[in-house]
This record gives sequence, C-alpha cells and structure tokens, in this order.
Amino acid sequence: MWWIRLQYWAGVSPDRLVRQYYGDKSEAAQLPQTTRPLLIFAKAPIPGTVKTRLIPALGADGACSLYQQLLLHTLHQTQDWPGPRYLYCAPDTTHPFFARLASEHHLQLRQQHGDDLGSRMAQALAEHADGALLIGTDCPLISTAVLREADQALQRHDTAIIPSEDGGYVMIGQRQPDPAAFAGMTWSHSQVLADTRLRLEAAGKSLWEGATLWDLDEPEDLPRLDSITLLPL
Repeated sequence: MWWIRLQYWAGVSPDRLVRQYYGDKSEAAQLPQTTRPLLIFAKAPIPGTVKTRLIPALGADGACSLYQQLLLHTLHQTQDWPGPRYLYCAPDTTHPFFARLASEHHLQLRQQHGDDLGSRMAQALAEHADGALLIGTDCPLISTAVLREADQALQRHDTAIIPSEDGGYVMIGQRQPDPAAFAGMTWSHSQVLADTRLRLEAAGKSLWEGATLWDLDEPEDLPRLDSITLLPL
C-alpha cells in the first residue's frame, strides 16, 4: 500500500490509482449498466442442417452435438449480461431444445423472419427501437466483458462490430435500427466485413470495431477448441 500512498501524495489521480490497485476488471465494473438487449441467433439442432462444413470431420450427428455445445457455451459466457437476452430461433421456436434453453437460461424466444441472413438480422434488430447487440454461436471467445465494450462504444457510434478472422464478424450492434449494413448483401465470404464498412460509410454511419476474434466454421478450426471448456449436453 505504501507505493499507492506515495503516488497519491505526488498528485497521481485517484482514478489511475484505482486501476493500478484493482486492475482493469475494476474499471470494467464501473461501466454504466446497459439495458440494451442481446440477440442470439440459433438454428434448431437437426443433424445435417447445422455446422454442415464440419460434417466431413465429425459426421452429421457429431456436428449437431458440437453445435448444441457451442450454443450452451455462448449462453454460459453471456449469463451475466445486464440487459435482456433473446434467442432468435430458426425456422421457428417450437424445437424442444429451445424450450429447455429458455427455461434454464431465462431467455425470451423469438422467431427469425426473412429470406436470407441479412434480412433476418435486420428484422431482429428492427424489433428493438433503442438498439441491440446481435451474435451467433460460432465464437467461443464471446463473453459479457467483450460485449460490454461494444455496448459502451454505441454511446458514441452508430454501429459496433467485433470482426472475425475469416473476414466477417461475430457481433454487430446498432444504437438504433438501420438496414444499411444488410440490404442486398452477400454472405459467407471473406469480404463481408469490408463490404459492410463501405455500406456504413456510404450511409454516413459511424463504426467502432473491437478486437478480432476467431470463429469455428471449418474442420481446421477444431484444434482451437482444445483450449476451450465446453459444457456437456
């Protein structure tokens, strides 16, 4: 404690001393609590329809089981999100797995609407007039701490994005609903984020970008799970 007192007497600001003593977690804990909802996109866990690019490595059943574990992991990683959490389900909300998740994780279920990923995301965000953050289930590193940084950025920017290593993004947040980032887009290619930047710039929307994270889409991504503890089904 003596070095803290010496710095205080030398005129170092109290805020800086708090960060030195408690670390960055204390600074994060002092961030204002958000009421923005977190929207989580999910598909019904039907073998052969989820994580299809992993089927050559895991088989249809194995890919489906991993998908469910990733969804559970995402819910666990965001369990202390201070705002409401919505599970946006495809093709609808009737699968028993969704009912279980809603009960165990205090989720509100909503159905995805739209002809493609962009229209579904735009529609989901449009249902929340005061802004929202939207994620999928492919990024094991997503957490409340990561999302709160993006949420705080929405105090100063129209859009917040957490990029992914493959050229897309694992989270998009909007201060207010706006379709500029979604209409007429093509998806699942390495220029999704670059195209999104151009669209937002053309629409006059400010953009904040967080640190780039990896997501799990291809068989070569599987070894990275060795450092992640996934919950059993």
